[in-house]
Amino acid sequence: MNKPNILILMVDQLNGTLFPDGPADWLHAPNLKALAERSTRFANAYTASPLCAPGRASFMSGLLPSRTGVYDNAAEFPSSVPTYAHHLRRAGYYTGLSGKMHFVGPDQLHGFEERLTTDIYPADFGWTPDYRKPGERIDWWYHNMGSVTGAGVAEITNQMEYDDDVAHHAEQKLYDLSRGHDERPWCLTVSFTHPHDPYVARKRFWDMYEDCEHLLPEVGDLGYDAQDPHSKRIFDANDWRSFDISEEDIKRSRRAYFANISYLDEKIGGILDVLERTRQEAVIVFVSDHGDMLGERGLWFKMCFYEGSSRVPLMISAPGMEPGLVAAPVSTIDVCPTLCDLAGVDMGAVMPWVEGESLAPLGTGAERASPVAMEYAAEASYSPLVALRHGRWKYTNCAIDPEQLFDLEADPKELENRAEDPGCAEVLETFRITAAARWDLERFDADVRQSQACRWVVYEALRNGAYYPWDFQPLRDASNRYMRNHMDLNEVEENQRFPRGE
Repeated sequence: MNKPNILILMVDQLNGTLFPDGPADWLHAPNLKALAERSTRFANAYTASPLCAPGRASFMSGLLPSRTGVYDNAAEFPSSVPTYAHHLRRAGYYTGLSGKMHFVGPDQLHGFEERLTTDIYPADFGWTPDYRKPGERIDWWYHNMGSVTGAGVAEITNQMEYDDDVAHHAEQKLYDLSRGHDERPWCLTVSFTHPHDPYVARKRFWDMYEDCEHLLPEVGDLGYDAQDPHSKRIFDANDWRSFDISEEDIKRSRRAYFANISYLDEKIGGILDVLERTRQEAVIVFVSDHGDMLGERGLWFKMCFYEGSSRVPLMISAPGMEPGLVAAPVSTIDVCPTLCDLAGVDMGAVMPWVEGESLAPLGTGAERASPVAMEYAAEASYSPLVALRHGRWKYTNCAIDPEQLFDLEADPKELENRAEDPGCAEVLETFRITAAARWDLERFDADVRQSQACRWVVYEALRNGAYYPWDFQPLRDASNRYMRNHMDLNEVEENQRFPRGE
């Protein structure tokens, strides 16, 4: 079997409800719409955990956070956990990353042979939550509502600088791969930080949404007292009492968010254009790590299992997978086994352990019977939360909160909790049995607390005395680039050209 090249395009905090069948019609995203036309599109794809680092570790490994130990944005991703980069590299692939993956710990590669950029977020334990101090806000890194009140226009920001760099290095790598110096198949992951807040966009993208009819949420702020217990904790973690959020703030935030989808579309279009012009074929995966509530119910950002936060876009363009819409719920933990399946890479050594399932059969009409599982054990939680999506139903549970049960076909906005409805007692009991077989919540809670306590000790210790950071330092050997005197000029010019002799 010829192993296909693989291009993974990952974005950050993109709400999957905006991708019911590819990008919504009103989004200005021509490149993603063109990609959607040739992709298997998963309308109900869910993150393994609605937060960056745990969601990404699960996406790469095919394991939920309770198995990786990556519970939050400061939890170390163990080097011993195989990722799709390990599996593909072991099978002979070049594996590279341009952009974000939010690895925490001294291993900043996790199977990637090469990283083209540094990460945008810190690699140390400084963002560790603390279940021993429920309700305590860590002001210098917790989200707050300043992203909403500060929404607007700028021509350069910290995040724009980063994503501009990510796209540039990805394009340059694709040009380099086209030269054929490395005969191995390749897997290049390009991972952007937009449309993650702050909600700030360049003016030309902002102007695209001047007359947008979607600048207000369909479900407005329910009010603090009407929120479920976990949503109240999110409100408190976001320091909502310190901000007065106006309707104009909401409109500007959502407008900038939509504008940044168009910004990403342009970046992705440039990458796909290089791929086409250099005559390289590849499996293409488009995915996000989690979503953004965007003001629905009064909630912003992520950190919960409601659709806006937990549902993500997922599209796969691959030989053998038919373009079209798949409605069955799937998970980002399914991406790792899917990539290996498409590449003909054997995962037998770890398959009894890996929780994800290949999505390739769904691209040829197969059915999926197993539920999708999610976990959350980070900021705004005081004990781990778990969820199951199966068929039309979504079930959530937490040791300290009432259960939730939503019928997503009848109630897509999740406004009616059916957990106490006698007519749903059988459905609820089935979910309870399934969840109890999968999770020991008491053990899960104990594991999280141990991890947090240990990391606080290590972090405080390493901040005393000389400090050696774990942040990835991309190195570029200038002595072997362009023309140098240990090279033959004629060979350099010929070998670095694609196509040659035309």
